[in-house]
Amino acid sequence: MKPEAVYEYFTGLQQRIVAALEAIDGRPFQSDAWERPEGGGGITRVIEEGGVFERGGVNLSRVQGAQLPASASVSRPQLAGRPYDAMGVSLVLHPRNPYCPTVHLNVRFFSSASAWWFGGGVDLTPYYGFEDDARHFHATCKRALEPFGDAQHGNLHPRYKKWCDEYFFLKHRNESRGAGGIFFDDLAEPDFDTAFALVRSVGDHFLTAYIPILERRRAAPFGERERAFQCYRRGRYVEFNLVYDRGTLFGLQSGGRTESILMSLPPAATWRYDWRPEPGSPEDKLTTDFLRPRDWV
Repeated sequence: MKPEAVYEYFTGLQQRIVAALEAIDGRPFQSDAWERPEGGGGITRVIEEGGVFERGGVNLSRVQGAQLPASASVSRPQLAGRPYDAMGVSLVLHPRNPYCPTVHLNVRFFSSASAWWFGGGVDLTPYYGFEDDARHFHATCKRALEPFGDAQHGNLHPRYKKWCDEYFFLKHRNESRGAGGIFFDDLAEPDFDTAFALVRSVGDHFLTAYIPILERRRAAPFGERERAFQCYRRGRYVEFNLVYDRGTLFGLQSGGRTESILMSLPPAATWRYDWRPEPGSPEDKLTTDFLRPRDWV
């Protein structure tokens, strides 16, 4: 186990992603370094009211403590309450243009007592869906995992895609949060080096997965109708992050920095009582064609 090597990679990943996003937006990200009295700290990189991003955050954190919260030990309840070291990069981008999807990336590493594991994933949340965008995103996710199949598990992509579809699901709404991607947790096999290589591959494929979609849609004209629907759907994003998201729960339960944890929330969202899109409309097509599991590749 080499936690310092993992943290060094996460630090470089944050720097590379922020540099690429700044080049696209044309405005710099704010850098906010913070320390945690119980142990650890991080660097939050945030942009608000940018040229492309209404809000974007790329958060690097390393949190250490005396008692591992239950939300981080779901599959290992025997470790709850033990000392821990948790680190990762968490990213959420909310573009202003409703035709540009929100995107989320997380790669993380936990160690506690004699145990360690990786987790993470990447997923796309469109407001107006485009099949070529979804196919490109899922194909890139598949390529990120292709080197890591084995005789026991075969191709990892179908399993991690299904895991994503099941995880990013709003049970109280009976609908998916978005168009999916990949998700994995408790990864500690077959060995540290292989698991770490998989996490690096997921992180390194992020810009390839998302930037072409952003470039295709960023200049699309939109009006009040599209903006209103974007804010309505962003409400679903808020619901998921505050009710179900394991990373948000871990951050709050571990006494993490609230501003950094909640940077994933959109700057504007709305809730409308029992509103439903007109059948056959572009807004309805999001639900019928994109907010349900599909084999995009």
